[in-house]
Amino acid sequence: MTVNYMDAIRQRYERLGYTAYRWFVTDETPAWQKLSVPLDKARLGMLSTSGAYAVGQVAYHYKDDTSIRAIASDTASADLRFSHITENYLVDPRKDPNCILPIDTLRKLVSDGTIGSLADKVYSCMGGVYSQRRIRDETAPAILEQFRDQQIDCALLVAM
Repeated sequence: MTVNYMDAIRQRYERLGYTAYRWFVTDETPAWQKLSVPLDKARLGMLSTSGAYAVGQVAYHYKDDTSIRAIASDTASADLRFSHITENYLVDPRKDPNCILPIDTLRKLVSDGTIGSLADKVYSCMGGVYSQRRIRDETAPAILEQFRDQQIDCALLVAM
């Protein structure tokens, strides 16, 4: 069964009594760049908007939580948890975290030489935040700083 994600989110927000979600639209084309090194030599970072966190970390709360969780890239999948405003989309990730935070898959791609290396930490935040300004001005720059600190060559965005 195909689900129209945007319609499902709009309907869920209406049922919860929230104002209609304003999807972000940009007037600018993203600044895509060619990789500076081949993928099999690259250091890969990852960001998931799934609300993932590791055992021992604090779960996300549901009202415009723009915080970030740094998760060690050697964290066992069994030690991953999820909290997100769109709880109904977490059934599958709770059974198999790799469907939305593919740490095991990325480690396999490193071990078989497809990817050069995986950053020491991968990142998660909670998608579905109302304040586009806070994402643009706080969350995105903080994630970019973390990626730069880890000297990654490219990043995988796993949007929920």
